Amino acid sequence: MAPMTPNQANTTLVHQPSARLQFGHARADITPPANIYHPMWGAARHHRATGIHRPLYGDIMVFSTVEGDTWAQVQLDMVGLGNEHHTQFQTTIAQAIGIAVENVILAYSHTHAGGFFLLNRVDFPGGELILPYLDEINAKLSHTAAHAATALAPVTATFRYGRSDMAANRDFWDDENNLYACGYNPNAPADDTVLVARFTQDSGKSDSGKPDSDKLVATLVNYACHPTSLAWENTLISPDYVGALREEVESQTGAPCVFTLGACGDLGPRRNHQGDTAIADANGRQVGFAALAALEGMDPPGMAFAYQGPVISGATLGTWQPVPLPTDAAQATTVARGGLQQVDLPQKPVPDAATLEAQMQDFLQKQADADAAGDPVAARNFGAFAERARRWLGRLPTLSTDPTYRYSFSVRRMGDSVWVALQGEPYNWLQRELRRRFPSAAIVCTVMAGQMGVAYLLPKDRYGVGLYQEEPSSLDRGCLEQLYAAVVEQIEALGVPATDQ
Repeated sequence: MAPMTPNQANTTLVHQPSARLQFGHARADITPPANIYHPMWGAARHHRATGIHRPLYGDIMVFSTVEGDTWAQVQLDMVGLGNEHHTQFQTTIAQAIGIAVENVILAYSHTHAGGFFLLNRVDFPGGELILPYLDEINAKLSHTAAHAATALAPVTATFRYGRSDMAANRDFWDDENNLYACGYNPNAPADDTVLVARFTQDSGKSDSGKPDSDKLVATLVNYACHPTSLAWENTLISPDYVGALREEVESQTGAPCVFTLGACGDLGPRRNHQGDTAIADANGRQVGFAALAALEGMDPPGMAFAYQGPVISGATLGTWQPVPLPTDAAQATTVARGGLQQVDLPQKPVPDAATLEAQMQDFLQKQADADAAGDPVAARNFGAFAERARRWLGRLPTLSTDPTYRYSFSVRRMGDSVWVALQGEPYNWLQRELRRRFPSAAIVCTVMAGQMGVAYLLPKDRYGVGLYQEEPSSLDRGCLEQLYAAVVEQIEALGVPATDQ
């Protein structure tokens, strides 16, 4: 880059994205019974969990503006839920807060080690505990949501990007077997962005009775990486890397840390698919350290960083200091609007239920034959194929035979930040492009924010090449690009400045 010349304009004031609004948070322990139905992995041979690695949490964040617009974002340490319980939980939370159901964003960390609680699992060993457990969580979420609403207080939210290379691309081409394997791919770059938010109270009293305007009440970490450190050999209930991430941040800040999963359809941990929980903890600490570094680099709440002029010393030094935000920038932090949106996306033909049922029964018989023959690898493989058919059968009632799917998503502007909540598991391209298109805004991109039915959203050039993600996806080529265009349209309508195409 060529050096600046005296005739070029220079930047003398910078400020990190921030927002001013009302915020309340509360947390529930949602750890299931230690012997509940557990496996999310087709290769697993166990049914019941054998213990607890770390607790699972449900975090409820309530936001409110001076105009009285109130909404909630809920993060559950679960892989996801069926439509029945997803809707039930949303309704319960909405009633407890006193808001419309469409103003409740219910999202999942997508940990693959937290248990698998769909209705077609209740007849398996450990499945008898699923419905009582979900009823218990429903009651807990009602109490927790009410508590979060009563905790509403004025805050300044400050946002900063950090970096962690824990996540890696996971579309690996296996030359020897002539196929794509879903695992660490060292041959492609991965998004290493960690977005951190810091929520500090704007007013209040410290123990001494003096104003305490910088009291930290919560942090948020938004990171794109499948929680798949642990896989089929693990039999413990676990939040995967999210647990150690939160613990590390909370131990240093003394405030709750909320995790939201970013767009990670093609991203997973470099160290993944393990049975050792120490790997999950190490992965979590790696991201936690990056989040703490971002927090340490933040300016004070409501402040910008301004050039103060030269000081003659051994050199002529340029000095910078925090200063209050200029009036126009401060006013922009109070803007808050947006909400639920919908777009029609192309849908693949829905599989035939009778064909899926026949395939599942055939694979189950082959698994039994392989077990009887003493071939555990073949038995594991046949069981995995049966599980793929079982999952499709469980999703069929949620899908229509229409050529398009009515896809729901949420876009909200909060000051200098934009919160995007998406169904399913979009490829990371969407998140990167949004942040490139709107560089002045902090883009909080949360996925698994809705019903599980759609599964993956791939870029159109990744369809038809043999990737695993295409097989469970109910959406067709072009879905990701159309979703991106719809999200961009909504963000621009909220007045967020964009770069050129």
